[in-house]
Order: sequence, then structure tokens, then C-alpha cells
Amino acid sequence: MSKIIAPSILSADFGNLANDIKLAEQGGAGWIHCDIMDGHFVPEISYGSLIVKAAKDATGLTVDTHLMVENPDVCIESYVKAGSDYVTVHQEVCKHLHRTISHIKDLGAKAGVSINPATPVWALYEILEYVDMVLVMSVNPGFGGQKFIPSAVAKIKELNDLRTKLGYNFLIEVDGGIKKDTISVCAGAGCDVFVAGSAIFKTEDIAKTTREFVEIVNK
Repeated sequence: MSKIIAPSILSADFGNLANDIKLAEQGGAGWIHCDIMDGHFVPEISYGSLIVKAAKDATGLTVDTHLMVENPDVCIESYVKAGSDYVTVHQEVCKHLHRTISHIKDLGAKAGVSINPATPVWALYEILEYVDMVLVMSVNPGFGGQKFIPSAVAKIKELNDLRTKLGYNFLIEVDGGIKKDTISVCAGAGCDVFVAGSAIFKTEDIAKTTREFVEIVNK
């Protein structure tokens, strides 16, 4: 399977959202990533399901929605209805993680779980066989444009080793500080999906930058 670039629309021009998404798609993006922030689990507030629907309406690509929210169970259904193909929740906030993952799947979406930089991989051992994706945060969530935290690479490698050893099929995704230098290191560690926001959407040529990222990870 080819490795996937998933541009985060958090850094896109919301006045030209459909156009920005099309440019990323032209550059070879495989997914579109939507960051949902509630002002509680993370300091900032981003956008809601209407923007996810707008992203879905603008593209035929997989829509990957990351819920950085304190109580994801109350809003999962609205994001699936808006067109999310993947819905990812945080291990740190789910009191009944298996139930939440099952709920996502029952609604017809793929289910992901994310861990913050301070959360170890072992916190996910009991859920790995049930999830479709694990998202490793390589920054503390809540703001775009942060510096990559190197310990994420070891987590990606550990997850890749576990996946191989146990025969699991989950994808490994990384988000935060992903640029041309950090993306190649994550790819080498076994990552499958790479979320990049400002590194793509804040450049002069979105399609060209996306294409360069695709080429780097699939070398």
C-alpha cells in the first residue's frame, strides 16, 4: 500500500476551502484531515461538522476527522453524518474506549485512537486489535505550526513492530510538525498516513508541495 498524505484543512484558506482541497488532491493527497477542537480538551476552538461536510462535498478523497474534544461520544454521530470516513478519538478522554470505538464502527465509519506526546504506546495495548488506525501526536494538540517532538518516531516504530508481531491491520498516522525533514524519518519508522497542515496549505504552490511530500514518503 502506498503511503498517504493527509493535508489538514485547519491551515487552509476557509474562504477558498474547496479550491485549496482540489489543489492538494491534484498534488496527490490521498486523504483530507479535519481537526475538531472544542476549547476544553485543547485550548483552541476550530470548526464543526458543517466544515467537515463542506470538505466532503469538495472532494472524493477519504475524509479523516480527528476529535480533539473532551466528550467525543456526544458528537461522533454528527461527524459521521457529515461524511467522515475515519473518526479518531483520544485515549486520554475516553472512559470506555472500547465502547466508543465500537460506536464509531456501528455508525459505519472506520475508528481511530490517538495518543498525546506524554501518553505511552502501552496505554493502547488492549484496544489495538479493535481499531482501524492509531494516530501518534508529534506535538501537543491544539495549535498549528508547532515543532515536531522526536519521541514520536520511537512510538511509530513500536506500533509498527506490534502490528507485525500480532498480525493486526491498523494504520499508523502521525500529526504535528510534519515537514520534509520529519516526514521521511516517520516513513522510515513504519508510518502510513502523514498529516501536514501549514507545511502544505501555507505554501505558494499547494499542489507542488503536496506532490513533493508524496514523492518523499513513497521513495
